[in-house]
Amino acid sequence: MAELVSLKGITKKFPGVIANDAVDFSLRKGEIHSLLGENGAGKTTLMNILYGLYTPDGGEIFINGKKTDIHSPSDALGQGIGMVHQHFMLIPVMTVCENIILGNETKKNGLIDVEEAHNRIETLSKRYNFDLNPTDMVKDLPIGTQQRVEILKALYREANVLILDEPTAVLTPQESEELFTILRSLKQEGKSIIFISHKLKEALEISDVITVLRDGRLVGSVTPDRTDEAQLARMMVGREVILKVKKQKKKPGKPMLQVKNLEVFDRRGVRVVDDIDFTVREGEIYGVAGVQGNGQTELVEALTGLLSFTGGEIIIDDTNLKGDDPREVIELGVAHIPEDRQKHGLVLPYPVRDNLILCSYYREPFSKRLGLNFPYITETAGRLLEEFDIKAPGILTTTETLSGGNQQKTVVARELSRKIKLLIASQPTRGLDVGSIEYIHKKIVETRDSGCAVLLVSSELDEILSLSDTIGVIYKGRIVKTITGEEATKEQLGLLMAGIVG
Repeated sequence: MAELVSLKGITKKFPGVIANDAVDFSLRKGEIHSLLGENGAGKTTLMNILYGLYTPDGGEIFINGKKTDIHSPSDALGQGIGMVHQHFMLIPVMTVCENIILGNETKKNGLIDVEEAHNRIETLSKRYNFDLNPTDMVKDLPIGTQQRVEILKALYREANVLILDEPTAVLTPQESEELFTILRSLKQEGKSIIFISHKLKEALEISDVITVLRDGRLVGSVTPDRTDEAQLARMMVGREVILKVKKQKKKPGKPMLQVKNLEVFDRRGVRVVDDIDFTVREGEIYGVAGVQGNGQTELVEALTGLLSFTGGEIIIDDTNLKGDDPREVIELGVAHIPEDRQKHGLVLPYPVRDNLILCSYYREPFSKRLGLNFPYITETAGRLLEEFDIKAPGILTTTETLSGGNQQKTVVARELSRKIKLLIASQPTRGLDVGSIEYIHKKIVETRDSGCAVLLVSSELDEILSLSDTIGVIYKGRIVKTITGEEATKEQLGLLMAGIVG
């Protein structure tokens, strides 16, 4: 079959780094082609070049065999290429229809023809089983539905090639399966899809071809029937990767975190944590499993002092929390890996050095009399960069320029380099590649084995099953069942997460 899109020798340089180094990539009609690689491997950069967001420093782009220059997203759309970014480009206070037609409005008698737009959107929505209402406000839609709006926005512009950047990073397992059904139907229609990911199982399930990048270079392309997870991981990382977590049996000590009859209302005044009870002991990983949106976020925010609680008790090492005081929680020896590293874990414009001391800057030896002790801070930051394998040009590099995996390692380094009694890790590997996941899982197990208590909150069932000693399943703000890690199965947890108990 002839190549629909062909990238030849694409090179892109940024200050201090070669993001793409003479990369070749091709896509055929009616093909789902996965692009795998670690964070920072150059996947998104390569596709941003195809979509016209970046201009390559070298190489050529061919569409249907014809050399083509793409200087902007409008050029790409003119060639039938659409892109759905990992962080959606939607305006929350606008309707589905307004978001889809924005910049591509059809006019009638000098006014936007809303009726015609509604009809087209409804027709496309039915055709692909998107179940979208053009008049719904985007801010009221679940994440999975917002993603469908992004896909439909590209289809509305008659895109034949869809680039999906980490499309399942923020989806529940159920939403991911729904997305795969949509992608298969698009493929049947003759659409071609580039699926940027780092999730090996998903790439094997959905792809016709898998291409792997490492350090900006092409490693190779394979078909799913001729490879497996271990080989793909090796291609991505350049070494053998331990895909299964190795850990000893737990040696539980005294209760370190006790949650009793906890009740939390969210910022809209809705009760989202409803009479929760559980205990986490020293030397134990207690996993909270659940579909996102069942109170996990607010539970963690209450435990870490970011949100006040209206009823019940939170006891950390015999101290009753007053609530709504993050400094109090830090002083009790609690480390927190938040679910959104960019919003709640880092100050992105700050250098890596400053982010590494956010919990300690006010204490000796980081502070000295009335100022900061920069020689000690610099020495500590350099040591943590090496110890936690944070790939950055230097400690003064701004954190926003790091890959997602290295941003997460910065959070982990800051939290685990302190003397702690309790680690609260919420979605600790969301959006990370296989090498970073292996590393962070290892650190979590090491933290448990040092005698620390660990509360793990994750919507990834494989992560919960491989790490947890005890599992509590949360549904509509309640722990509906608690089971041991040895007894739990993925099928059992899936039913409990859907509220099917008994």
